[in-house]
Amino acid sequence: MFRLGFFFTYLIISCNNDPLPIKPAFTHVDSIPLPEGFHRVTLPSQSFGQWLRGQAFRKDNTVYLYNGTPKPDQDLHYAVLNWSVGKKDLQQCADAVMRLRAEFLFEHHLYDSIVFFDNEGGEYKWKQGADRRNWQHYLDRVFGMCGTASLAKQMKQKTSVLEIMPGDVFIRGGFPGHAMLVMDVAVNARGEKKILLAQSYMPAQDIHIVKNPLSTMESPWIPVSDRGKIYTPEWVFNSSELKQW
Repeated sequence: MFRLGFFFTYLIISCNNDPLPIKPAFTHVDSIPLPEGFHRVTLPSQSFGQWLRGQAFRKDNTVYLYNGTPKPDQDLHYAVLNWSVGKKDLQQCADAVMRLRAEFLFEHHLYDSIVFFDNEGGEYKWKQGADRRNWQHYLDRVFGMCGTASLAKQMKQKTSVLEIMPGDVFIRGGFPGHAMLVMDVAVNARGEKKILLAQSYMPAQDIHIVKNPLSTMESPWIPVSDRGKIYTPEWVFNSSELKQW
């Protein structure tokens, strides 16, 4: 995995020299302060992007692995989403993207749209409507059979990174690859855009919004450009690796 640890100069140290996670002073994605001169892009009220903006953060701003231990690097994230990672090493990067997409569709009763494909084209469709009794079993099966390679095939290529919207996904299919979900997009008067990105990682861990590794202000807002790279704390994407549902 690509690491950008050398970009980080800010570290909170406790009395026993262990890094402490920053505790956010906000509760949901849409309460994260905007960069100066930027405003959030307008979204339909029932859209996936608007739903992502309403996602809550955990008060405990620690990223835990699936086995209950804290992730070794606690200085790479800005906030932790209030979703369980489970107790299996399954909900990794593409799985976190599929989890949030599936939860949105379920909540909006769009059950027929809850379908994912493995790398050979095998279909994993939710067939039990509003009944959640086997929901986690279904998700675990999807996580076990689908990944970045298959999700990259399932999603549609975005024409330009400058058209980025909440709900889009930066994804590089591979073994391993990586996928990160665009949680929010802000724009200024010049049309410049900055984004919030969320991920899980390897091993499976809590879904979290990452910091901008190039910012000395510890900002989570990451600039996008059609001529550059998308730098995140643990991965670098090409601007062309953006897809939509």
